[in-house]
Amino acid sequence: MGIPHISRAAQRTALTGLVSLAFATTGLVAAGSAQARIAASTGASASATPHVKRLCSQPTKHRVMACKALARTDVVQPHALTVNAVSPLAVPSGYGPSDLLSAYNLPANGGAGATIAIVDAQDDPNAESDLAAYRSQYGLPACTTANGCFSKIDQNGGTNYPTADAGWAGEISLDLDMVSAIAPNAHILLVESSTANMSDLGTAVNTAVAQGAKYVSNSYGGSEDSSDLTADNQYFKHPGVAITVSAGDSAYGAEYPAASQYVTSVGGTALKRDSSTRGWSESVWHTNSTEGTGSGCSAYDPKPSWQTDSGCSKRAISDVSAVADPATGVAVYDSYQASGWNVYGGTSASAPIIAGVYALAGTPGTGDYPSKYPYAHTGALNDVTTGDNGTCSPSYLCTAGPGYDGPTGLGTPNGTTAFATGGSTGGGSALTNGTFEAGTLSGWTSTGSAAASTTAAHTGSYGALVGSSSPTNTSSIAQTFTAPTGSSKVSFGYDVTCPDTVTYDWATATLKDNTTGTTTTVLPKTCTNGAGWKTASGSLTAGHSYTLTLTSKDDDYVGDETYTYYDDVTVS
Repeated sequence: MGIPHISRAAQRTALTGLVSLAFATTGLVAAGSAQARIAASTGASASATPHVKRLCSQPTKHRVMACKALARTDVVQPHALTVNAVSPLAVPSGYGPSDLLSAYNLPANGGAGATIAIVDAQDDPNAESDLAAYRSQYGLPACTTANGCFSKIDQNGGTNYPTADAGWAGEISLDLDMVSAIAPNAHILLVESSTANMSDLGTAVNTAVAQGAKYVSNSYGGSEDSSDLTADNQYFKHPGVAITVSAGDSAYGAEYPAASQYVTSVGGTALKRDSSTRGWSESVWHTNSTEGTGSGCSAYDPKPSWQTDSGCSKRAISDVSAVADPATGVAVYDSYQASGWNVYGGTSASAPIIAGVYALAGTPGTGDYPSKYPYAHTGALNDVTTGDNGTCSPSYLCTAGPGYDGPTGLGTPNGTTAFATGGSTGGGSALTNGTFEAGTLSGWTSTGSAAASTTAAHTGSYGALVGSSSPTNTSSIAQTFTAPTGSSKVSFGYDVTCPDTVTYDWATATLKDNTTGTTTTVLPKTCTNGAGWKTASGSLTAGHSYTLTLTSKDDDYVGDETYTYYDDVTVS
């Protein structure tokens, strides 16, 4: 009997099956979420507690810092995943750039014109080649010394690189890969300090700023002590520069320099895909009593003026957050005394992610400390409301909830708005989307029935419709902002439809001064019908944080539905 003829189509089908089988037996997964890929390579469920190791030993002396990177030891990347040898169908385990951009609603191909500095201790001899491997794998533009995108210097700005260290090399790879994922067109400046002493790392920060970097990521920390205020002034007091710092990986407890009044302290979350509109959900990263995002109340650093939580009289940690849980970790290429592709986590991942988001948002205002920007745009963040990183009092410093909390700060990025100046220096409006011309309520937090609508417009194309022509209960929109220098008034237009009486239905607006804790009614309860557009306003004190709430109250009775149009919300 002769050998049967096999069509080319059948041959291709068979070959595809063999390739798929080969990928499966080596732990490669060609499709699905990063969590599924990690689970496939470990043989465990995505929710199982991961096996991790710290890349840097915990410091035993004051003023000595440790990197905040954690490596998964239970994820085995196959040998096929080598530089320029990865099948287009194969992807490393761990979240890649497209995952992070999707989770945080960030634009692709951003960062042009920005320089992001990475400050770490010791040397990574393979930094540039490892960076090339990561960027090649994900189709990111080359970032090399030759094309002027990548630079590596010592803490004094030269090329007298310090002693190589495998742990810090892994940290460097993580940092370089995360800023590449978020802002692939930014230039990257790696500044390596001679030791992990705060004095050397701080010198490297100063050098990064002197080299022109407007965004500086620091993925290290240590215990607080009384010399922190001196270090603040020596190393971190750089107005006009966004300096991000990891909050820590040892669960509840304050660390320095995350506690510095001049930096953006970055906490960590567990990030998972889900079926929500966003497509993702987050909770506090907390593996056990010694592993999880840091947070707390500083023992030494004063509270910045824009931070208004009442349970910590000094600096509270964190300000914002991003993914850090190794169980939902990120893909990193690290070959210096390491295996190449790895899954890393820790707040060492979240700090450079946030530095990248600042770079996407634009150059900070001269004289600004950009850590204040998110406090003026809380509606432009994903509020993380579940999970904790320990026990504490008051509980918000270690337990997530609506609004500000220690482990996740104000939340995670939802676009770049919360990391931009937003008019917080000089005159003009400090509000996000105050005219609603985005066609959405972006920048506002809504309750009840509220939406941007063309029928609600006073000027432009859109206004805010608060309430509904169908029976509803109380509805509102609110936004927190910081009154910029030179401002004295917030004003808005309103047009209320209220066929009932003020006893039952009304429009109203309040302005809370978060700095002093006082609340003013800027629009007393009003119930009019057909009166058209009117204007209300309230007084501001420059530099204070405020929350403006615009409300429409309906008693849910059929036949006299009350709703209100708001538009042209401005600060002047």
